Amino acid sequence: MSIEFKIFKFVHKIKIMSNTIEKIKCLIIGSGPAGYTAAIYAARADLKPVMYTGMQMGGQLTTTTEVDNFPGYPQGVDGTSMMEDLKNQAERFGTEVRFGLVTQVEFSKEIGGIHKVTVDESHLIEANTVIIATGATATYLGLESEQRLKGGGVSACATCDGFFYRGQEVIVVGAGDTAAEEATYLANLCTKVTMLVRRDEMRASKAMQKRVFNTKNLVVKFNTEIDEILGDKVVEGVRVINNITKEKEVVPVTGVFIAIGHKPNTEIFKGQLTMDSVGYLITEGKTTKTNLPGVFAAGDVQDKDYRQAVTAAGTGCMAALDAERYLGSLE
Repeated sequence: MSIEFKIFKFVHKIKIMSNTIEKIKCLIIGSGPAGYTAAIYAARADLKPVMYTGMQMGGQLTTTTEVDNFPGYPQGVDGTSMMEDLKNQAERFGTEVRFGLVTQVEFSKEIGGIHKVTVDESHLIEANTVIIATGATATYLGLESEQRLKGGGVSACATCDGFFYRGQEVIVVGAGDTAAEEATYLANLCTKVTMLVRRDEMRASKAMQKRVFNTKNLVVKFNTEIDEILGDKVVEGVRVINNITKEKEVVPVTGVFIAIGHKPNTEIFKGQLTMDSVGYLITEGKTTKTNLPGVFAAGDVQDKDYRQAVTAAGTGCMAALDAERYLGSLE
C-alpha cells in the first residue's frame, strides 16, 4: 500500500468522523440481504450508495450456520460467508460500506427534499434518498443455553433450518399463528414435534389450531415452558417445566424452534414513517415506497409474513430501482 493511499484513507476517515455535513445521493441503512442487494443495484445505477451496516454487520444471517435455500449455492453456504459474498459484490460496483449505527433521522416531507441522518451521534449526513433495511430481531426466551446453542440446534426460523432436522424430534415454543405454522411445517419433516404453550390455550386462529390438533405427529403441551436447553455444543434435549404443578421433564430433541415473535428494528423512525401496530414499516402497494418521498423500505423491516433471505434480497432490488426512478423524476 503506497504512502499516498495511506494518507488518503486517514484523511477520509477524519472527514467521516467530523461534524462536517456529508452529502450522499443514496444512503442505505442496514447490511442484510436487502441492504446489500439494494447496494448492488444502486451502485450499478451510478447512485454512489453509502451503506451503514449497523452493529451486526450482515444482519441475522450471520447467526445462521447453514443457508441451504438461497439460489446460487448448490452445496449450501454458511450465513457469514454468504453475507461476505454479497458485501464483496456490492463493493465491486462501488458501494462504500461503513461500520456505524444510525442514531437519529429527520426525514423531509417534500418531494425532492433532503433527508438528514446522524450516525454514531456525531456524523451528519444529508441524503437525497434513503433505503431502510434494518431488518427485524427475533424474540428469544433469554436463557444462557439458548444463546449459546444458536446455530447448534436453536433456531427462530423453521422454514430456514427445518430441513436439517428431517427424521428427528424437535420442539416449537409459541402459541400464535406463526408457532402453529412452523410446528405443522416441521411435522412434515420430523418424526415428532412437541409444541410448548405456556398458557392453557393457544392464541392462534381456530383454523390454525385445527391444523395443529389434526397433525398426528404433533403434540401440544399446555402450561409448559422451557426450563433449560440441554447440550454442550449441540442440542441434546430440553428440560421443560409445568408452570402450574412445577413438575419437570426432560424431552429428548435435537432442535428447538423459538416462535414467540419478531421485533422490527424501527424505533428511530417512529413518528415519521407509517408503521403497523407492531412496528413494521408500511410500504405503498407493490413498491418499497414509504409515506415520505425519497424514503424506501426493504427486507424484514417491512415484511412480517415471509422473512426469507431471498425475499429480502428481492425487495432490496426493488428499493434501489424505486430510488433510481424517484431521483430520475426530479431531473
